[in-house]
Amino acid sequence: MSEDVLKGIFLVGFVVGSVIRRVYTRGHWRREAAVDHRWALDSALVMIASLGLVVAPVLYLATPWLDFADCRLPAWTGAVGAPVFAAALWLLWRSHVDLGRQWSAVPQIMSEHSLVTTGVFRRIRHPMYAAHWLWGIAQALLLQNWMAGPALLVTLLPLYLFRAPREEKMLLAAFGDEYRSYMSRTGRLLPRLRG
Repeated sequence: MSEDVLKGIFLVGFVVGSVIRRVYTRGHWRREAAVDHRWALDSALVMIASLGLVVAPVLYLATPWLDFADCRLPAWTGAVGAPVFAAALWLLWRSHVDLGRQWSAVPQIMSEHSLVTTGVFRRIRHPMYAAHWLWGIAQALLLQNWMAGPALLVTLLPLYLFRAPREEKMLLAAFGDEYRSYMSRTGRLLPRLRG
C-alpha cells in the first residue's frame, strides 16, 4: 500500500474513533460522582497521552514538521495495521456501549454506580485501555514516521501504568468481593486463558 493510502486509512480511523468518543461522552461532565479519585498526576499523564494520540499524528498528517523522521515500513504493515485499527475502534465503541452511564473520563464512582461485567467486560476488565493499545499498534503500523507512528504506544504507557492499578484499587474499595471475584475470572487487557 502506498503511503497516501496508509495515511487515508489512519485518518478515517482517527475520525471514526473521535466520533465514537464524542457521542458516548456527551453529557458526562453533568453527572454527579459519588466518589472522586482523581490524582494530581492524572491530568498531566492524560495530556502526555494526548500528544501521542492526537498531536503527533496531526503534525505528521497536516504539516511537514515531522518529515525528518519519515521512514519506509514493509508492505505488510498496512495489511496488518488496518484490521488492527478496525478491532481497536470496535472495542472502543463496544466498551462505551457496555459501560453506558457507568463510564467516566476520570477515575470516579458515579452515583448509583454498578459493576459492569457483561459484554466485552465479561472477559476483559479494561477493554478501553486494550482498545487504545490496539490503536497505538495500528498507528505504528500505518504512519510511516519514527515519531508519529509509535507516539501513542510511548505516551500511553505512563498513563496506563499509573492509572490502571489505582482504578482497580478504587473498584475493590467500592465493590469488594464482587470485584475480587470478577478479577479472578478476567484478564486486565486480554481474556484470561483457562487451564
